[in-house]
Amino acid sequence: MELKNSPKIITLVKTKFTLYLPLIKSLQTGLLLVTGLTGYMSARCPVMTLHTFLGLAGSLFLAISGSTVLNMVLDRDIDARMARTANRPLPSGKISVNEALFLGLTLSLAGLIWSFSLSFLYGMVVFAGLFFDVVIYTLWLKRKTAWSIIWGGISGGMPILAGRALGLGELDMIGGLLSLSILLWIPTHILTFSMHYFDDYARAGIPTFPSTYGYKNTRLIIALSSLGVAFSIALGLFFLGLSWGYLRLLAVLTVGMLGLVLGSVFRPSEKINFGLFKYASLYMLSSMSMLVLGVL
Repeated sequence: MELKNSPKIITLVKTKFTLYLPLIKSLQTGLLLVTGLTGYMSARCPVMTLHTFLGLAGSLFLAISGSTVLNMVLDRDIDARMARTANRPLPSGKISVNEALFLGLTLSLAGLIWSFSLSFLYGMVVFAGLFFDVVIYTLWLKRKTAWSIIWGGISGGMPILAGRALGLGELDMIGGLLSLSILLWIPTHILTFSMHYFDDYARAGIPTFPSTYGYKNTRLIIALSSLGVAFSIALGLFFLGLSWGYLRLLAVLTVGMLGLVLGSVFRPSEKINFGLFKYASLYMLSSMSMLVLGVL
């Protein structure tokens, strides 16, 4: 009897996995998870156990995924009005609201319990990230002001701060700089995205910088935030004691990003705008990779 039902169970699991994967935004979750692991490794822990490392990865993955699913639940009406998101599992009706809500709460709670079991300080930082993301950013401010992305940025900076706090047992200036770099990177990432999908956001009634302050001012804000990203990361790597070779490589990557930023300001085009959107993620991932290699 069990053997007869096995194919059905496997098919059901595959179907659910296919539907759940878009809910956690795997690429976004993966990038934030990388920053958390990077923060932990930046602490140069004298004793780095597999148990702690896996605990960090697992708890962060659950907490980040859970908050993302909860955001999907809260934003389902917005997603239904936007062409690029209308086919997501919730607005398309492939998953019920109650099922997604249960999934989001379960993942979030499991991630928080696991986090606090590792360290109270670490758990508090993870909780702060989840609270800023779901309550402050999505539930309270996203539909009211374009400046909500600042609070979203603070949430995005929590994983790397949490990882370093777990490794050190305290909060420090370097962790603050690394967290700040993520906070400032998010406007470069999100604002270029909001220009690319301007009509979608307008249709959904979500205030964005392009719709509130215009394209020109938005590009200037992107330029300033990009400079802030480069400055905060460079300071963080410098105070970590990374060699000049890594700092020079970071400088080369920074020149490439600033070139795209200047191009978007003085010779704006959709191609340059979307190129900057892609490059910003590559820049952050490369910076995290250099940080890890530099501290090993």
